[in-house]
Amino acid sequence: MKTPKAALEVERPWEISADEIAAILAGSHANPFAVLGVHHAGDSYAARCFIPGAEEVTALTLDGSVVGELKQLHADGFFAGQAALTKRQPVRYRARRGDAEWAVTDPYSFGPVLGPMDDYYAREGSHLRLFDKMGAHWIKHEGAQGIHFAVWAPNAQRVSVVGDFNNWDGRRHVMRFRASAGIWEIFAPDVPTGVPYKFEIRGHDGVLLPLKADPFARRSELRPKTASVVAPELLPEWQDEDHLKHWSETDKRRQPISIYEVHAGSWQRRQDGSFLSWDELANTLIPYCVDMGFTHIEFLPITEHPYDPSWGYQTTGLYAPSARFGEPEGFARFVNGCHKVGIGVILDWVPAHFPTDEHGLGWFDGTALYEHEDPRKGFHPDWNTAIYNFGRTEVQSYLVNNALYWAEKFHLDGLRVDAVASMLYLDYSRKHGEWIPNEYGGNENLEAVRFLQDMNTRIYAEHPGVMTIAEESTSWPKVSQPVHDGGLGFGFKWNMGFMHDTLSYMKRDPIYRRHHHNELTFGLLYAYSENFVLPLSHDEVVHGKGSLIAKMPGDDWQKFANLRAYYAFMWGYPGKKLLFMGQEFAQWSEWSEATSLDWNLLQYRMHEGMRRLVRDLNLTYRSKPALHARDCEGDGFEWLIADDHENSVFAWLRKAPDLKPIAVITNFTPAYRENYSIRLPFEGRWREILNTDADIYGGSGKGNGGRVQAVNAGGSIAASIALPPLATIMLEPET
Repeated sequence: MKTPKAALEVERPWEISADEIAAILAGSHANPFAVLGVHHAGDSYAARCFIPGAEEVTALTLDGSVVGELKQLHADGFFAGQAALTKRQPVRYRARRGDAEWAVTDPYSFGPVLGPMDDYYAREGSHLRLFDKMGAHWIKHEGAQGIHFAVWAPNAQRVSVVGDFNNWDGRRHVMRFRASAGIWEIFAPDVPTGVPYKFEIRGHDGVLLPLKADPFARRSELRPKTASVVAPELLPEWQDEDHLKHWSETDKRRQPISIYEVHAGSWQRRQDGSFLSWDELANTLIPYCVDMGFTHIEFLPITEHPYDPSWGYQTTGLYAPSARFGEPEGFARFVNGCHKVGIGVILDWVPAHFPTDEHGLGWFDGTALYEHEDPRKGFHPDWNTAIYNFGRTEVQSYLVNNALYWAEKFHLDGLRVDAVASMLYLDYSRKHGEWIPNEYGGNENLEAVRFLQDMNTRIYAEHPGVMTIAEESTSWPKVSQPVHDGGLGFGFKWNMGFMHDTLSYMKRDPIYRRHHHNELTFGLLYAYSENFVLPLSHDEVVHGKGSLIAKMPGDDWQKFANLRAYYAFMWGYPGKKLLFMGQEFAQWSEWSEATSLDWNLLQYRMHEGMRRLVRDLNLTYRSKPALHARDCEGDGFEWLIADDHENSVFAWLRKAPDLKPIAVITNFTPAYRENYSIRLPFEGRWREILNTDADIYGGSGKGNGGRVQAVNAGGSIAASIALPPLATIMLEPET
């Protein structure tokens, strides 16, 4: 006699339809949380689970009390049965197959971790702590410890987290969808830190996408592997209170800032050619920068990237310090070590574009999510990369949170924002018809403008000690002016015009320089239109451009003399300073990311002399406030000689209220000029505080014996001085 269906439902209320079981086994169920885990079943509770390979399953509470034996409803590992529980609560299972036995804590028996306010602020774009909510975080939740995973993929049909902990089986940890925010989340109990993982995403059309790395991953595998890694919370023992306090309370425009630009992978390497760890770099790079007098180290991008020759500018892990140099804690220790000796750390940051590697952000949920779908807005023709959709609230929030993340978690002192010009202009590097005008018909990317303004506003509000620096090569107005005044809100802007004009001048044979005198005077017409950093960056010593010393004209002695004079000219010029590694000791070869710098050159007098000069320039710049206190203000500069093009001589005063002025005089010809008359503001003796032609720097040793005398002759104060060949000197009044 057949048992009626109603009786079965009373006797086995924990059973579900074969279709739902099939969907769970196929990984296609729209909402496995509605099926798996603990649920009301009639007057009691039922437990259902999917454990591949199991033949028997016992349900237990988290404290180990047995609450039921589950029945196998499908041979592939689907079990269900009554659970002797008085309330809905997390459970774990004891699974058996033959003599093997293992425990599984049920992720589907836990409630959500994120709340409605997270959804609201994430959707609104005002959530400033997404880095604590998204990605992978080790937490204690409802009595169990494990990893909370969360990822934004609003158009996905299904998202699973996969890794070694579930044999990369996308059916095992299908995530809960928070429809109001487009976020998928799951708490995976018992998963430890240190395990690799990715997201398995089925697109809106049902197509399974390539496994995706976590956009918020705080650690990644070492290339060529591409998985994200569950990282523990970063809890370094910071010892940098004084450093952070100083920079948060000071006007950075009036502080000495001399930046040493470094590629972490090629500054030095181990003898076997492998990368130094952050701790090894700290033992060598930090003392070197202290001795050299640099105030900041600026790293080319250290965020995770798959391709070494990209130098980090094509990042696939914007939140993860590259695994090339060890764990994230190592980078935090490096920053802490810098701060303890007064050196700031700046990160080269890339919010303009991202590479199209299949494990990255491109078409993340089967749609153009982080980028624009239309290639006229979403694809960068120069770099074969995707352009962020700055008009999408969640994308803007993702990037703003990243800026805040580096400042908060790693105590970074600054972000140098790469390729700002490419962000600002819709027609950047595009021909007619290859770009879409903005709503007013112009070529300005208004969405990018709003993003940059919001990013700068947020970071200066949350971290006033941080400075943002724009690599912007056009005449876009007010890049480094406050947002409330219509500016972009950056603290500083790279002065690309200075770099271009001065290098153009320096490459010329001195005999022709008199015809191009304005290349060095023109910059003063706009020197105070922005808060400028003067960059001699990596861009000038790659792609066939040669090193800085190789650009200089003349024989070897003249090349060194030219470069010494140029460096001192730049250190005396208004603006903060930046020099790329290797150029401080005049490396001959063009920079390569694949090998260490040519440190062996320091055994030679001319190279060691160049290094000593850069060191002394930094120390002079820092110790003489007139050289830095008005770097960004017009009252800090006064021409003494601007029009002596026949002799290629330039001279000016650097000054600030109540401070001794510094006279900077440069002779850009190989002619030694005696009894050269120069106007000075004060009578009396002036001390020669720096001379690039000094013997200790590799020069000819000509100069003024350490002092000159300024006298009043007919109401005009002037000094008769000696100008060494291809040299810059600096003078300071003795009283």
